[in-house]
Amino acid sequence: MSLLQLLQNAQGGQGIDTLAKQFGLEGGQAGQLAEMFAPAIGTAAKKKASQGGLEDLLGTLVGEAQGGMFDDPAQAAAPAGQMQGMDFLKTLMGGDAAPQAMAEEAAGRTGIDPSIIMQFLPALAAMMQGGMQKTVPDTEIASMEGNNVSSLIGGLLNGRGGKPDLGSLGALLDDDGDGSPLNDLIGRFLR
Repeated sequence: MSLLQLLQNAQGGQGIDTLAKQFGLEGGQAGQLAEMFAPAIGTAAKKKASQGGLEDLLGTLVGEAQGGMFDDPAQAAAPAGQMQGMDFLKTLMGGDAAPQAMAEEAAGRTGIDPSIIMQFLPALAAMMQGGMQKTVPDTEIASMEGNNVSSLIGGLLNGRGGKPDLGSLGALLDDDGDGSPLNDLIGRFLR
């Protein structure tokens, strides 16, 4: 399951539409924004992990209470949810500039007011973070901590053993849906 599919499945398929209403967006507009943002957030998460930031990424997913942001879009849209979502984006993307650039690009493509997108994006990120947490529970996160993804990828590139087990997190970050996020990561190194 991709991050976009995760969002599309929220609240029995109604989560994105419910979140959209919080910001005066139509469901189609929110769906279009989710289709733009989910892959970008997934790519940022993979990049963070591949550059030695796996512990930071995993740290953003710890806390069973985050699931509430996935289960209740109104909670994700509330100021505290938006703040949590923006913190998640900043952790993945290294500050305010990338989320702002994403919002401006999305506004240019969709015609939606950038100020609305800048409210919607962190709420969507909070919802996504909650869904990731529900998919990758704290017990699974604890088993992944300490893995050094960069050295594991280096081992693969040098012909040494196996595939790291990122469990449910790996499935969420797998861009091309082939069951392995590693080829997506490796592809970025070879570009």
